[in-house]
Amino acid sequence: MKILLTGGTGFIGRAVLGRLIEEGHEVTAVVRSESSATKVAQTGATALVGDLFDAGWLIDQLRGHDAAIHTAAGSDGRDAELNDAVIEAALTAFAGTEKVFVHTGGVWVYGSNDAITEESPLSPPAITSWRPAGEQRVLDSGLRAAVVQPGIVYGHGQGIPAMLAGSVDGDTVTVPGTGDQHWTTIHVDDLADLYLAVLAAAPAGRAYLGVNGQNPTARELGEALAATVRAEGDSATVARLGAFGEALVLDQQAAGERARNELGWAPTRPSLLEELRAGYTA
Repeated sequence: MKILLTGGTGFIGRAVLGRLIEEGHEVTAVVRSESSATKVAQTGATALVGDLFDAGWLIDQLRGHDAAIHTAAGSDGRDAELNDAVIEAALTAFAGTEKVFVHTGGVWVYGSNDAITEESPLSPPAITSWRPAGEQRVLDSGLRAAVVQPGIVYGHGQGIPAMLAGSVDGDTVTVPGTGDQHWTTIHVDDLADLYLAVLAAAPAGRAYLGVNGQNPTARELGEALAATVRAEGDSATVARLGAFGEALVLDQQAAGERARNELGWAPTRPSLLEELRAGYTA
């Protein structure tokens, strides 16, 4: 299958790109610079320097592919605009076809909830308040389009957990919020497997939580890193980190049964707690 991938040099996108190449797909990875193009070319993919905000250009590129996976994130505060642009281009290019579009969402849109499913009511914090409209547009498009909603992504010493690991000071670590809030989690390599499962078998208009069913508290994560855990408190976390802090203090739990039951997806990588205990290094 010939697949156009956005975000191929990002944390999630790199893992997805690697799995696509392993499975023998022909991948075109859209990048923003020649240095990124060099990195992509080393994987065996075709690098394409271009502007995802250029609708006409992107539509033309998409029409030459069998599927598209969107994992790119704006690095300049333009996430909402970027997502709208890619969604518009994909739905236009793939209209009237059986081509597949896999979009990336996120679990934070469900707010605090101790039993999140894909049918749970939405209550997004400010940092992801723009996501639901775009995700719903994808799901309602009538195309073979699906949304993957990752939890806290970890693995290879990267992602949000690296922030926790980096806050260890001697035998003490500071965790955001009260420490009692749960985080949904997913290893980036298990998440990449999910993207491929969705690409291969997901029906039209389906969302899938990208979570492994392990929902440690922030305090438990801290205990995996250091002997002493200091909880910062919700108000202090929000004061320090703003909208990002509001998301980190959400109390979320999810099992992710839909992807297992419908797609046969089975996460197998070590848990986040195991990785932190082993030393979370890149």
